[in-house]
Amino acid sequence: MIKVDNVSKKYGSFTALHSIDLEIGNGEFIAVLGPSGCGKTTLLKLLAGFMGPTEGTISMDDTVLASTKRVLPPEKRNIGMVFQSFALWPHMTVAEHVKLPLSYHPNKVKEGKKEMQERINEVLKLVGLAALAERFPSELSGGQKQRVALARAIAPLPNLLLMDEPLSALDVELRMEMRKEIQKLHRETKASIVFVTHDQGEALAIADKIVVMNQGRIEQIAPPEVLYTRPETEFVATFVGKCNLVKGQWRDDQFVPTIVSNTIWPDLGVADSFKESGIYPVRPEQFQLMPAQSEGLQGIISFVQYQGHEIHYTVEVDEETWTIHESVFAPRFHTGDFVGISLKNAPVQKGALISS
Repeated sequence: MIKVDNVSKKYGSFTALHSIDLEIGNGEFIAVLGPSGCGKTTLLKLLAGFMGPTEGTISMDDTVLASTKRVLPPEKRNIGMVFQSFALWPHMTVAEHVKLPLSYHPNKVKEGKKEMQERINEVLKLVGLAALAERFPSELSGGQKQRVALARAIAPLPNLLLMDEPLSALDVELRMEMRKEIQKLHRETKASIVFVTHDQGEALAIADKIVVMNQGRIEQIAPPEVLYTRPETEFVATFVGKCNLVKGQWRDDQFVPTIVSNTIWPDLGVADSFKESGIYPVRPEQFQLMPAQSEGLQGIISFVQYQGHEIHYTVEVDEETWTIHESVFAPRFHTGDFVGISLKNAPVQKGALISS
């Protein structure tokens, strides 16, 4: 168990992290998600031991790793690290990259050369590089280099594996393949993983739990499905996937959009912060389009994008612009069409105006 307790980090007058609290369970895969400058890399550096906190403590299994008075250096922590730039040594072979941490890591193999070679072979086989053991980095592709970086990090069996945007230097198809590889390594090694990324699709795809950060603070911590379907703040709703923030009034767990007063939406799990702001968050796929009717929500299609399995519509509704995703098997609409809009999975309730 890794525990981050009330940790803040300041650089002069600038506060990069504000009172961060986080627990990482044994074998848990955590993605830290947020825009550039939100503090996610600072948090990773604190976990790695590259610097100490201005306030608070970081502990692993009841042992304090960092406080305002003392910071245990990286080489004395039971961690592995995978960098965005791979950080491979050009003069060392693939096998030598794996051998190095086995010699110097706190979890280093204490047996003889035979046992160490067996571990090297085991790790290279795990990441699919057994046939490339004697090659140098200059002879490897981008994906192979990333596998070397992963192999080096997991070789000494660390309790915590830190990854700083490890897939950002790869092309789209290779990123998809490496996501599977990282998930496989997680199952095999059973290490706790902290995976820093700004790619919300990546975080949703591979993590057990996602930490969403913004301006040095944690906005929400939740499993991917909960984070997507029940965001707690406007930032989470709009940063993790697309979201339409519909304005209106909340009364007795019912919502009336400002745009049209004869339509009522029920509470489908909307967070209190949205209710206090008079907002109903709606994901693009939660809306349904239909031919224009004489009452209810109306809009006009301003833009259409074909996406293979979906059609993405931009719809002008009064003075607002909404994004709506429909299946390719649903009725098709075109730019300039007038359409009716309803909320899926919500009973149709009309005519019950909520007064202010």
